[in-house]
Amino acid sequence: MGLSPNVLTALGLMLALVVAWILSTGHFFLGGFLVLLSGAFDLLDGAVARASGRSTRFGALLDSTFDRFSEAALFLGLLAYYANQGSYQELMLVGAGLVGSMMTSYVRARAEGLGLTCEVGIFTRPERVIVLAIGLILNQMLVVLWIIAVLANLIAWQRLFHVWRQIAREHKGDD
Repeated sequence: MGLSPNVLTALGLMLALVVAWILSTGHFFLGGFLVLLSGAFDLLDGAVARASGRSTRFGALLDSTFDRFSEAALFLGLLAYYANQGSYQELMLVGAGLVGSMMTSYVRARAEGLGLTCEVGIFTRPERVIVLAIGLILNQMLVVLWIIAVLANLIAWQRLFHVWRQIAREHKGDD
């Protein structure tokens, strides 16, 4: 194929933006399959980078940044759809899912920026993408939105607690 990892990352974001528009129009079944395809780019770009020896720090930053944009775009597409439908409960759940998803990633990134580890939690982006796609395909969005809203926020809090414990252990050694 010959595409660079960064091009694959960019293609994944572009596809996510298209999927967001599709979701905003209520075409959830098609959107579900395209969410999976978009998620595949997230796996593919890193694998290509490692296999081809083209892993770079900028590529890692670009991948993480575009992942956040992609995920936010999907949530915004859903927000647009549910706002148009006047579906208050779904709007709130999508908003909570968006916040939880962003905070899950933020806490890890901030912890790593402080030199700490933060690879805890079982409901990270790949799991959220799969659950979202299943909900879209099976037309079970209310259940899936509850799952994403609750678990994404729980993982963010779990990560925060994990980092707090690491810092507390470090300071305990200072006594």
